[in-house]
Amino acid sequence: MEIKLELVAVPVSDVDRAKEFYERAGFVVDHDHTVSDEVRFVQLTPPGSACSIAVGKGLTTMAPGSLDNLQAVVADADAAHADLTERGIEASPVDEQPWARFVYFADPDGNRWSLQQLPKWS
Repeated sequence: MEIKLELVAVPVSDVDRAKEFYERAGFVVDHDHTVSDEVRFVQLTPPGSACSIAVGKGLTTMAPGSLDNLQAVVADADAAHADLTERGIEASPVDEQPWARFVYFADPDGNRWSLQQLPKWS
């Protein structure tokens, strides 16, 4: 059986503010549809990713900011840090660990992201 993760709902309090933040971080807006007064669906995809995120209204019962450590993989943690900060996104310094290198950032609601550079195993 094959399972492909394609969409993760990210709980936010202000859809437009979240959309602007993720666009500024380099995510591509795939869809922005208001389905009804109770439902708005905005799908954004990180560059190079097969999995997207959804922010909106009426998508999840999770509290805004409750996602802790959405993790994505990058080729170069230093380049990821530089790209985020050049875009005006507050990011942690590169965190060097024996198993990988990480850069952390959070959206305006506090949903936290971890960008991981995998080690080059010999």
